Amino acid sequence: MAAALATACAPPAGDGPRLSRGVDASGVAYVADADCSGCHRPQFDAWTGSHHDLAMQEATPDTVLGDFDDAAFTHHGVTSRFFRRGDRFFVNTEGPDGAPADFELTHTLGVEPLQQYLAPFPGGRLQSLPIAWDTARNGWFHLYPDERIEPDDPLHWTGRHQTWNLQCAACHSTDLRKRYDAESDTYETTWAEIDVGCQACHGPGERHVALAGAAADGGAAPSGGWGLVAPFSIDDPSPELEACAPCHARREALTPVAAHGGPLLDDFLPARLVEGLYHPDGQILDEVYVYGSFVQSRMHAAGVRCTNCHDPHRLRLRAGGNAVCTQCHRERPVERFPMPAPGRYDTPAHHHHETGSPGAQCVNCHMPDRTYMQVDPRRDHSFRVPRPDLSEALGSPNPCTGCHEDRGDAWAAAAVAGWSGAPPPTHFARTLAAGRTGDRAAAPDLAALAADPDQPAIVRATALDLLRPLGQTGINAARDALNDPDPLVRATAVGGLEPLPLPTRRAVLDPLLADPLRAVRVEAARVLAEAWSGDGAAAGGALAAAAAEFLDVQTGVADMAPARLGRGVVRQRQGARHEAEAEYRAALALDPRFTPARFNLANLLNALERNPEAETVLRQGIDYAPDETELHYSLGLLLAEEGRLAEAVESLARAAVPTARARVHYNYGLALQQAGRLDQAEAALRAARRRDDRDPDVVLALARLLMDQQRWDEAGEFASALVRLVPTAPGPQRLLNEIQIGARRSRR
Repeated sequence: MAAALATACAPPAGDGPRLSRGVDASGVAYVADADCSGCHRPQFDAWTGSHHDLAMQEATPDTVLGDFDDAAFTHHGVTSRFFRRGDRFFVNTEGPDGAPADFELTHTLGVEPLQQYLAPFPGGRLQSLPIAWDTARNGWFHLYPDERIEPDDPLHWTGRHQTWNLQCAACHSTDLRKRYDAESDTYETTWAEIDVGCQACHGPGERHVALAGAAADGGAAPSGGWGLVAPFSIDDPSPELEACAPCHARREALTPVAAHGGPLLDDFLPARLVEGLYHPDGQILDEVYVYGSFVQSRMHAAGVRCTNCHDPHRLRLRAGGNAVCTQCHRERPVERFPMPAPGRYDTPAHHHHETGSPGAQCVNCHMPDRTYMQVDPRRDHSFRVPRPDLSEALGSPNPCTGCHEDRGDAWAAAAVAGWSGAPPPTHFARTLAAGRTGDRAAAPDLAALAADPDQPAIVRATALDLLRPLGQTGINAARDALNDPDPLVRATAVGGLEPLPLPTRRAVLDPLLADPLRAVRVEAARVLAEAWSGDGAAAGGALAAAAAEFLDVQTGVADMAPARLGRGVVRQRQGARHEAEAEYRAALALDPRFTPARFNLANLLNALERNPEAETVLRQGIDYAPDETELHYSLGLLLAEEGRLAEAVESLARAAVPTARARVHYNYGLALQQAGRLDQAEAALRAARRRDDRDPDVVLALARLLMDQQRWDEAGEFASALVRLVPTAPGPQRLLNEIQIGARRSRR
């Protein structure tokens, strides 16, 4: 049986990834990296054996580090056995149907501190085994140690979320071309080099090699430069940072193949400091790599670049220990970086720890690490001053209590305050934390943060993103930011103008359709989707071009459910409901657990008066994710609309967990009120108000609930609060008058 299953899982011949050296967007072809070694032997030798060189390899006795001598590893009842057949490497483990089978592992991914292994599957896929080799401890371990991942889960090693072509490939090989065909759901992936070679950073080398060869043969040095597609500048750090960022950032791809030497936001959209990825103070949380923290730093603002600290070819630090920091942070000023105040930094007077102790290491205080993939610690690159006072208030980590585990945040905050003798400076963390809760009172502070030119662009963009649901303040802030010099801020501002009527949106956003950066243009096209005509064509000019770019972006990532969702949203906004439905269903076919597509599909079916189908869609989602409160919330609203009140209350009760949004508690309260459960209704509505005391609907509901029970004084307090919230609306004042009349009558 195992052999038969292994045969069934084997890909057709020639179906896997292969070498193919094409040309990039500039029209320059890739060459073999070995062609670089003739003129650049020291750099080539330094790169050889580096993590870039070994990022991906064919599985051979020389490259495989794991134990394949009939080694066994058991995880949640599934035993995997690793073995060899000559020079080929295999694992017997759970397959896509849940049965054990033999799978050949043809490639390695990474080299230290862990090495993963890839198995070929039909459709040109390589699938990444989640059992990896720990190179420090010399043992097998599982990347998801606390989870039993079922074969029908996209996170199962045979599922879409573990497909190398989709998840890993672009940053482990040079000039990776995914070549995904949505109709057949297959790949014909190619690379110019299997690993991260010279041209991954410097761009395709054909022109450079030709010019260098001509000069070596006695020709004159070229007057127009040496033909490098991605030249780096001594004076400008941006080209270097933007060459590193695509693989060292959490980002979305905007093109199937990025152009070397171009600005980052022409090919990628970096993630903002969103909840779940970053702590509210900007510290790393999820696997966000380096870019997002580094661009928050004062070092980035001062023009420090990656290679000031890291050797670009060996990938090692340029100096050991604190010496890498004291290149600049020293007693004599550094001409290139005058920003650090001259002084003695590597001393107890600065770090307040015993010399040679862990606390005396700069990185332990200013670059605390977080471990990913179980064995891979990575340092936060925002180079921040420890702020245990923010840990006290917001729960963000700090290196003081990370080391002194027996002490609390209050102790650490007092210690840091004692060192400086001054109160801690203001920080954007509190504003972002309030914005994440949806607190309307945070809107003015968020707007001020978004407009503050002294704040990092990624912070200002995050503030704009949090302002989107907060009404007119968010719209005003977005309009003010449309001409910001930073493209991430401009792109975020565009999305904040969606609530405006289409004619106003069109007038305001038309100039952004011709923005120099693709990230801004495609976001403007998305927000103006109703102005398109037909499938991708537009009224003309810049809108037509930007609309075509938007569709190209979605096509480039059509193997990802969010892309099909994005196309569906556009089609729905254009009024093409059946096309939107097809896109939402396509997204769920790619990933049945992708709840945003499930929400949109259910809402669309509800709008089409196909509620039984909408209910099925939501219940299927709950089967996949029984603890997803938003699914229960949507189902509860649908059932209430159907008049199935008891079922609606049950679903809304499951949604109204302590962490739920104010609106969830509000609708739960209304349903309880309709069911005659008035005490519970009042408790739910009061819970909603605690979460958002500026929502007039919540205040109105409480006033009416109390009024119906002739609790006139309490009802009057809420009615008065409602008048203060919406002073120009006549309804709240009439309600207050009615309550006051009722109160007087009750006292007679």
